[in-house]
Amino acid sequence: MSFAWARPYEPKAPIMRWLDERLPLPRLVYGAIGGGYPVPRNLNYWWNFGVLAGIFLMVQIVTGIVLAMWYYSSADGAFNSVEHIMRDVNAGWAIRYAHMNGASFFFIVTYIHIFRGLYYGSYKAPRELVWMLGLVIYLLMMATAFMGYVLPWGQMSYWGAQVITGFFSAFPLVGEPIRVWLLGGYAPDQAALTRFFSLHYLLPFVIAAVVILHIWALHIPGSNNPTGVDVKDEKDTLPFHPFYTAKDGWFAAGFVLLYALFVYFAPNYLGHPDNYIPANPLATPAHIVPEWYFWPFYAILRAFTVDFILPAKLWGVVAMFSSILLLFFLPWLDRSPVRSGSYRPIFKRFFWLLVADVFVLGWCGGAPATPFYVALSQLAAAYYFAHFLIILPLISKFETTLPLPDSISSSRLHGEKKEAAPVGAPAHSTTIAG
Repeated sequence: MSFAWARPYEPKAPIMRWLDERLPLPRLVYGAIGGGYPVPRNLNYWWNFGVLAGIFLMVQIVTGIVLAMWYYSSADGAFNSVEHIMRDVNAGWAIRYAHMNGASFFFIVTYIHIFRGLYYGSYKAPRELVWMLGLVIYLLMMATAFMGYVLPWGQMSYWGAQVITGFFSAFPLVGEPIRVWLLGGYAPDQAALTRFFSLHYLLPFVIAAVVILHIWALHIPGSNNPTGVDVKDEKDTLPFHPFYTAKDGWFAAGFVLLYALFVYFAPNYLGHPDNYIPANPLATPAHIVPEWYFWPFYAILRAFTVDFILPAKLWGVVAMFSSILLLFFLPWLDRSPVRSGSYRPIFKRFFWLLVADVFVLGWCGGAPATPFYVALSQLAAAYYFAHFLIILPLISKFETTLPLPDSISSSRLHGEKKEAAPVGAPAHSTTIAG
């Protein structure tokens, strides 16, 4: 998108002109997130969470670098080094709590960002690659978070590594060699800790690189918007700066304040108390669970309890990975030409059922594996897959959507009175067919 107000970058100061001639980095920033980037004028606050995800990525990188200066990746010294950071390093407790809770808040804003994309159809053409790169970022986040959870070398760290790497052993023939290769041995020990620390340090920078690709891919078609209607002309857009930088800025300040409340007043609320016990390979915790942001997938894993052709454990592992991988195919599973859920009444109802279903899976994943929670996990997992593989394709085929606005500027999403149609004018509706 390029409109009249999107003026080219013209440096005023002599030093900026000199820099622009030799390294046009300010010009690149201006075109990417400044006044040179036109954005739909109707973006609501659900669009702020992409910026928040970038903020928390930076928080994790900065605090992680500081923590690495004091951390010992040693099976004998890892737990004590974390306690040393907490007790003896100046402001070490604040840095560690900021890193711990930063991971949780990074996942919170990412989950909201993903569900916003699901509701407003941000995975539809021409933004399929933007969606897929976002999912790649999410997978890298999961890998980074798992390895980081192992590093304190507490009871839940050790047994979490034992259980999660044990998923690979479910695959016949190649599974156990892959698990041994990942751990560097037959059980989590010094080799595994060294490898996980190395990868945990590296992967955030890989995530940052993919984020750049994600933003680059987004700038080609431009941002989606709550109506899902394509930008028609410059009346439909505003420059990103100063309008959206101001909007993102104050919203981010409020959200970071909430994050600070957790860091200073409830730093262990999102963690597990067993991780303050040193790792003991001879004492299994009564209830082994991953971090809360993995609970829905852990519930799907545990939902399979009966061997049917293949072992139940293998079915669980395949289902757990498939629950994420099928999101890559969402642009082709949902064939409706209407993007926004605001104009899809049937889709909207099933979307909120999906949100409730994911919360139920999370509740079951964090609960003990009793018959009640396992049965509830099975029902919730069945609905999760049915939503994407059966319900969504059927909705996109048979749903009758509401009339779309002619443009972003004329949308009626926020309760404005719609102008009455002339007498005898035909009613508008869109019937979705395939």
